[in-house]
Amino acid sequence: MKNLAGLMKQATQMQARMEEMQSKLEGMTIEGSAGAGMVHVTLNGKGDMKAVKIDPKLADPAEMEMLQDLIVAACADARKLLDERASEEMKKVTGGMNLPAGLKFPF
Repeated sequence: MKNLAGLMKQATQMQARMEEMQSKLEGMTIEGSAGAGMVHVTLNGKGDMKAVKIDPKLADPAEMEMLQDLIVAACADARKLLDERASEEMKKVTGGMNLPAGLKFPF
């Protein structure tokens, strides 16, 4: 029973650290870019898009398809950076413990 109590205490501590990490992630912003910096997309820690910055040179109607592609690419870049940051934070919380592949945050 002593081991069970210790295990429960560790689980409670880890849960508190996870909640702290989630709050930290929710407060951060990540910026991705595409087209050599001509398109920037900002996501919050939940992955919601908060801003798009487009170089005025891309406002040409003849370049609309390229602009759309660059926005998608910038979003993908920002999401990749957000996932990397979340993974780094998770490693801090779990002490580098190997968690199952595909384990994702609830946001």
